[in-house]
Amino acid sequence: MSLIDENMAEQAALDWFEELGYHRVFGPDIAPQGPQQERENYKVVVLADRLLTAMTRINPHIPATLLEDAARQVIHGNAAGLMQANRQFHRWLTDGVPVEINRDGETLGDRVKLIDFGNVDNNEWVAINQFSIEGPKHTRRPDIVIFINGLPLAVIELKNPADENADIWAAFNQLQTYKEDIPDLFVFNEVLGISDYTLARIGSLSADQERFNAWRTIDGEKLDPLGELQQLETAIRGMFRRDLLLEYLRHFILFE
Repeated sequence: MSLIDENMAEQAALDWFEELGYHRVFGPDIAPQGPQQERENYKVVVLADRLLTAMTRINPHIPATLLEDAARQVIHGNAAGLMQANRQFHRWLTDGVPVEINRDGETLGDRVKLIDFGNVDNNEWVAINQFSIEGPKHTRRPDIVIFINGLPLAVIELKNPADENADIWAAFNQLQTYKEDIPDLFVFNEVLGISDYTLARIGSLSADQERFNAWRTIDGEKLDPLGELQQLETAIRGMFRRDLLLEYLRHFILFE
């Protein structure tokens, strides 16, 4: 029987994220009525203050009112259906949000960037555990949600390695439940991860089990550098290395 439980796996994962340059936040601390409240209620999935602060820093030439309008557009969207909304968001994430700026009586088109793809450190990187979200019927609490500039771009679900009935596919099934129960979170999703601490798989919002695959390298060359039984650490140190993740977001997500 494994001596590692789900909480220990979660804390280990957060340690690895911290070593990669992510700020670690405990979900209840920023929850409604939390000591550092950042959410009006549990339905809120985007950390709007962090988003607007990042947008202001990344787009210094764009007036504040347009940045606020763009942030509202991103947070609330207007596409029908989860996959359509996700596709629309991904376009804004990679290409920027279109805006019109009036300069010297002339209306010019511009784009508000949500991420600085050219400068890793000009973005805010946060790993939040126990981030409770209220859906139409149920409240759910994913294990770890990764935020870049206040946007929840990745979700990692862990299962107890000591529970023989809770393997990585139980984590996969849990993500499918989340998509049904708290769909607002997944409008912004770019990466999904599942693990039982030993095994780990990385997939996308629309991927079935066959398309969730092991991420087997950290440096892009050596396979399983930590050994085959350390797939979670390899996935986090490889997939979520900040420069590589930005490249992945920008160039390696496709919609059929």
